[in-house]
Amino acid sequence: MLKKIIETKIEELDQITLPPAISVERQSLFKHLSKPNRKIGLIAEVKKASPSKGIIKENFQPVEIGKAYETAGADAISVLTDRTYFQGHRSYLTAIKEEVKIPILRKDFIISPIQIEESVRIGADAILLIAGIFETQKLQELYTIAYDKGLECLVEVHSNEELEEVLSVFTPKILGVNNRNLKTFETSLEQTELLSSIIPKDSLFISESGIHSSDDVDRVYRAGANGILVGESLMRANTPAEGIDALFGGEKVANKA
Repeated sequence: MLKKIIETKIEELDQITLPPAISVERQSLFKHLSKPNRKIGLIAEVKKASPSKGIIKENFQPVEIGKAYETAGADAISVLTDRTYFQGHRSYLTAIKEEVKIPILRKDFIISPIQIEESVRIGADAILLIAGIFETQKLQELYTIAYDKGLECLVEVHSNEELEEVLSVFTPKILGVNNRNLKTFETSLEQTELLSSIIPKDSLFISESGIHSSDDVDRVYRAGANGILVGESLMRANTPAEGIDALFGGEKVANKA
């Protein structure tokens, strides 16, 4: 599936038209996750659909979801912008950015500098870069371009081999371990536990995918994760606030009454 997605993304590169840059105040994903509202940072995802689960949220109101996440104490918001496989859109990110004050991560399959420039213009504060899509030297090149343009990067790995390959070339400031095997789409929190011992202490460690309950949150927290990225369980909840409350077992936001 990942190979198919990347092939589609390559075809879509020629169709990208760069919009005028919106005027926004940049927010640091690293800083917000370094001082989270709860014991572990939360990147709450705005996600309508996925290739493995189909439609996740029928009545999809991205701006309202983003605002509700912020009110409920999320530390950052991830917005799916891939149209073909996730039914996302770059306009969702812009619309949410204009309404919230917490960092926005653009979740897409970034393979080219033009997508990085696009991300800047639509208001993203950070982008996802996926190890394993291309050679690590290319990954580092895109990482450097992003930071030069004022964007932070969440560098995502899926295996011990990918992580060691990345670290042999550079040390990302924010490292994500995806618990989902992108070849089989099966998830296991064991990935977070297995890779935790080789995550550099200077990197923020984010556990992604397969986190559905407070027990799951506790498990990755014990493994040493500084933050979590959660989409499906929050999108399936009655409201974003209820979803976040259930995820943290009722733990209150530290900096709110």
